[in-house]
Formats: sequence, C-alpha cells, structure tokens
Amino acid sequence: MPHVDITMIPGRDDTAKKEIALKVQQFLAKELNIDEKFVSVSIEDFPKEEWDDHMERLKDKKMFVEPGV
Repeated sequence: MPHVDITMIPGRDDTAKKEIALKVQQFLAKELNIDEKFVSVSIEDFPKEEWDDHMERLKDKKMFVEPGV
C-alpha cells in the first residue's frame, strides 16, 4: 500500500492539491498495476523561509530524485 508524501511551498488551494493528489494516485496505481484505493497521497505546505530546514530533515531519507538533478 504505497503512500506518497508531497511537501511544497504554500500557494495552491485545497482544490488544486486534491487534483494533484488524484493524478499522483492514478499514475502510481497504473504503474504498479494496483487498484487506486491502495494508494494514498498527502500534501503539506512548508513556508519558503523554512524550506531549507525542511529539506535538511529529509537528508536521511533515500531520495531517488533530488531537487536540481
């Protein structure tokens, strides 16, 4: 049961976030050949001034795609 956690700088309303989450859910379910009900997606805003600290806390996670690469 995959879960995708998206963090971003504020600026999108809940409708836009819901659309992004649904697209990610649909894409991942299709790629993994599983039902969409098994894929969850969360989106959390981090203020721009806290972004570097937030990314620093993620350094211990294994990122397969890093920013700027």
